[in-house]
Amino acid sequence: MDSKELHVELRVGQPSRMVIKGTYGEKIHKAFGVTRQGVRWRFQHIFGKIYVEAFETILFIEKNFGTQLREHAIRISKERYALRQQLNNIK
Repeated sequence: MDSKELHVELRVGQPSRMVIKGTYGEKIHKAFGVTRQGVRWRFQHIFGKIYVEAFETILFIEKNFGTQLREHAIRISKERYALRQQLNNIK
């Protein structure tokens, strides 16, 4: 899918939120088998909830333990990602 067809905008407010924009009807349905409403729900659930909550957790941890943990966490997450990619390539 052409990445120009979908984009994310920030809706400023209290609290602000991310909104998916663009044309994602028939192509999304064909590619993933979900409706437009399903796309919006998944986007809000993954990016609007899980992704933002992950950063809230990071901010809490860094406030209490310092930012030096970030470098270690990024390294570990990159290593885990690489291992998952290797396992997927084996299958």
